[in-house]
Amino acid sequence: MKDIQIRKATPSDYDSIWLIIKQIIKSGDTYVFAPDSDRDKMLDFWCNKNNHTYVAVYDDKITGTFFIRDNNPDLGSHVANAAYMTMKEAAGKGIGYEMGKFSLKEAKKLGYKAMQFNYVIEDNKGAVKLWKKLGFEIVGEIPEAFDHSEKGYTGIYIMWRKL
Repeated sequence: MKDIQIRKATPSDYDSIWLIIKQIIKSGDTYVFAPDSDRDKMLDFWCNKNNHTYVAVYDDKITGTFFIRDNNPDLGSHVANAAYMTMKEAAGKGIGYEMGKFSLKEAKKLGYKAMQFNYVIEDNKGAVKLWKKLGFEIVGEIPEAFDHSEKGYTGIYIMWRKL
């Protein structure tokens, strides 16, 4: 397997980050964003000043991205939240796993005590399996919280892990 390098994102990475985001949200089956969301909206969300944004480089190409941020402000700021996206053609290369593993260590370095995902689509079996493999538990479920592009309303999980 080739090495996967993970580093902080810079503004020069934004075009690559946008290509990943655009590819992932267009299917309407794993993220809450409208499939036709524009570049400015998505980069403002993904790369804003409150996020620690990273990219994963595989075979000299940015193939994944994620951010870490406070799940809530003030008295809830000790719990991290994060989101991850990987190019579809990079599936099966361990990039998601490496980003997840890196982000857990990085979140701990940043001072977080736990990490929580507020909105994991229950039908996104790959993500659920990955997060369980990395030690996350399903601590809550909300039925019909996501309007899946093909299946209609489906549930979401809240997943949590102590760091």
